[in-house]
Amino acid sequence: MPNQTIIAFDYGLKSIGVAVGQSITGTASPLAALKAVDGIPRWELIQRTIEEWQPHALLVGLPLNMDGTEQEITQRAKKFANRLNGRFGKQVYTYDERLSTADAKQRLFELGGFKKLTKEKVDSVSACLIYETWFTSQLD
Repeated sequence: MPNQTIIAFDYGLKSIGVAVGQSITGTASPLAALKAVDGIPRWELIQRTIEEWQPHALLVGLPLNMDGTEQEITQRAKKFANRLNGRFGKQVYTYDERLSTADAKQRLFELGGFKKLTKEKVDSVSACLIYETWFTSQLD
């Protein structure tokens, strides 16, 4: 995979975590989470992020049940992915995000204890983990 920048999203109804991933390292860095109202973000903030980072593609985590089945929020995340594609004309990938929030909380706790566990930080670190697990799956 050539060096590519991908913006990853951890979709939620009140907050959308955002991270920027680099294929050269296979890692991602958290950006500021976006507030959402019933799952609808301020699209101009996403546009600003896309203009700043010039990503090759976008990635949206799909919140699935532990048994792999879809839930209502899964459909909302797919709709968000479709809207990203329609608005910005970028390739949009989706990826199973099961356990990314729990892993993000664990990672933040290891880095700095409970004071690091703000909702926005957890959401954006979750977006990092979504990117990193998706990237690893592309290598298989």
